[in-house]
Amino acid sequence: MPTHAEQRPLPYTPEQMFELVGAVERYPEFLPWCTATRIKRREENIVWADLAVGFKVFRETFTSKVTLDRPDRIDVEYLDGPFRYLNNHWKFLRQPDNSTVVDFYVDFEFRSRILQKAIGVLFEEAVRRMVAAFESRAQQLYGADTAASQAVAETLQSSSS
Repeated sequence: MPTHAEQRPLPYTPEQMFELVGAVERYPEFLPWCTATRIKRREENIVWADLAVGFKVFRETFTSKVTLDRPDRIDVEYLDGPFRYLNNHWKFLRQPDNSTVVDFYVDFEFRSRILQKAIGVLFEEAVRRMVAAFESRAQQLYGADTAASQAVAETLQSSSS
């Protein structure tokens, strides 16, 4: 039953982080062990998606329902696959300088004892690499210090008015 909760300040706006995390179809481009995604259906702010993950000899696909509550929350509801359960959410907490504290939570258990034992050994490292992958992707897409730069630009713009 690995669980991970983390709050991380990042120099990006909540809207930017929401867009990055909400673009499930782009995960194979940057997320470790994510080999494929397939969007099964979209309705307003809900996406049903299959996510294929692989690590060494393990290959699994699971289906989830992703609820996109723009711009500050993404909830992932597990529907089908190798887990007994999976609880996952992302919250994007706006800071006074327009940056974001990302609140990430994941809790899951595999049905298979073999998979559960394998991930138990690697879980903390796997989560660290995943969180780092999202942070690197944000830097790649938005630059090194977007929110602070945007706040300075807005301050300069309002003072010149």
